[in-house]
Amino acid sequence: MRGSRNIFTVRPDRPLPSDQGPVSSTPDQGSNQAGSGQAGAEIECRIKGKVLKNREGYYNPLAPGDRVILEDPVQGKALILEAEERKNYLTRFNQKGGKRQVLAANLDCLLCVTTPVSPPFRPRFLDRILVQSEIAGLRAIILCNKYDLLKQAGPYGDGAVEERLEDYVRIGYEVMRVSARTGWGMDTLRSLTAGKISVLLGQSGVGKSSIINALAPGTNMKTGGLNEKYHRGNHTTSLSVMLETSPATYVIDTPGIRRMVPDGIGPGELALYMREFAPLQGRCTYGLSCSHLTEPGCKVLEALRDGRIHPDRYESFVRLRDELASL
Repeated sequence: MRGSRNIFTVRPDRPLPSDQGPVSSTPDQGSNQAGSGQAGAEIECRIKGKVLKNREGYYNPLAPGDRVILEDPVQGKALILEAEERKNYLTRFNQKGGKRQVLAANLDCLLCVTTPVSPPFRPRFLDRILVQSEIAGLRAIILCNKYDLLKQAGPYGDGAVEERLEDYVRIGYEVMRVSARTGWGMDTLRSLTAGKISVLLGQSGVGKSSIINALAPGTNMKTGGLNEKYHRGNHTTSLSVMLETSPATYVIDTPGIRRMVPDGIGPGELALYMREFAPLQGRCTYGLSCSHLTEPGCKVLEALRDGRIHPDRYESFVRLRDELASL
């Protein structure tokens, strides 16, 4: 029998055929509850059959935020009959599996979490997330956590971090400066995420779980420290988890990502998904065939010389273009 629509919390770090799992679902607010399901109750689920229709070719057929149709639950367990069409989804290319990996679905907001220090500020990693947000058509907000540690920013220096954050504002991105540890900026973030489904994405150690703990005291998400030898965060969150931080407000906590390879585009399309590059496409001497690397009359290189494209952003473009060409 068919049940209600449900929002899923799943394990996107590995495939989920019918003989793996289980995954859990929570009934949508206001939906007709299926069988013994109750609002807020988790239902242990498995996929019925080998694959879900229209989800072939993915590293994982389900992700946090997916809405699915279940058989009526029996003693807190049910089979997934089908997945509903997504309004959007955030992916990356999973090099280990050689397939696209869905990180979260049906989102209202992508929170790109970074830090000025501990771990160090890494704008080129941030650029990769922003490219993927443009591909997905998602509202992306740069969330600079641990902002209270700005003066300890080491080689980048507090002025350099601020200069980069301001450049992201210049090209049209929203930037929020917060501290989950002190609570600074949390009220504003709580208001921004109210009534939405948001996902936190960033490298290990930037404080994604701490942000959720600050948004919803009592959640008690496990947090970890920094690997002092490599200045990287330790993997504390091993599975993506969707949490209701307040009524009708959901935040997805994802495991830290060390390698973010954009999914869904080739090297020749990359500039279309970098905001300050996109308006220049087709205006070069060599038109759309320009690689923006060495050609005379290249409007991107002209903008780089004029300061309209930040050198760090151009370096991100070159590295990403080379990487996409090698896939």
